[in-house]
Amino acid sequence: MNVFLSERTPDARPAAVLWDMDGTLIDSEPLWLDAELSMLGRYGIELTSEISDSLVGSGLRAAASRFQELGVPLGIDEIISEWTTKVIAGLAESAPLWRPGAVELLQSLRAAGIPSALVTMAVREIADAVVALLPGELFVAVLGGDEVEHEKPHADPYLRGANLIGVEITECVALEDSITGVHSAHAAGAIAIGIPNLLDLSNAPAHEIWPTLEGVDADRLTARYLALRGAVSAHEDSVTPSPSANTETGVQQ
Repeated sequence: MNVFLSERTPDARPAAVLWDMDGTLIDSEPLWLDAELSMLGRYGIELTSEISDSLVGSGLRAAASRFQELGVPLGIDEIISEWTTKVIAGLAESAPLWRPGAVELLQSLRAAGIPSALVTMAVREIADAVVALLPGELFVAVLGGDEVEHEKPHADPYLRGANLIGVEITECVALEDSITGVHSAHAAGAIAIGIPNLLDLSNAPAHEIWPTLEGVDADRLTARYLALRGAVSAHEDSVTPSPSANTETGVQQ
């Protein structure tokens, strides 16, 4: 049995918190932008704001495919490899820009016995490089985009993230900064919290949108999880037909 599960009181708090990385945990988007601009500039291709916004939160294979469509004459793996090298180099050259409140929340969750897992579309090599910059062992599991069958917005990454630590996805909170990521978390069945960074999330299927993680600790997150999970359960109950009803005719048996 997972040690964290044995310490939980059923339904009292989330089984785990699943974190997106770029834009949610760390402000690494500038590093990705530099890598993208460097590649496109080499081939005389412009990166418009529309294209840039569409790449936020997307899987690397999908993003690399988009670069091929724009005219980059490289293979998918070649594109991803170049991005990986440049992003890791950028991480090594400067102090990490953690998103406001992110590290403090991770520490609070750890102290409360609520596990955190990283679920990112960056390759595992980049994810490990970012985790290594954190103070202490704050993640119990890490899942990279090269370790999933389907990238976000598919539910697969978050389902796999929950499975890594042996918890039910419906008992998890997912923290995301992108529309793509929120769709993935929501589709998986997690309580999806949006924390906008570069993009407006008002049209994303988040259960709630927070302006920042600053000031959020394990207790506050748990309180919102309970409220939101209760609301989701009530909604599900309201739309589920009674077992005693004939679903074709609506006539009580």
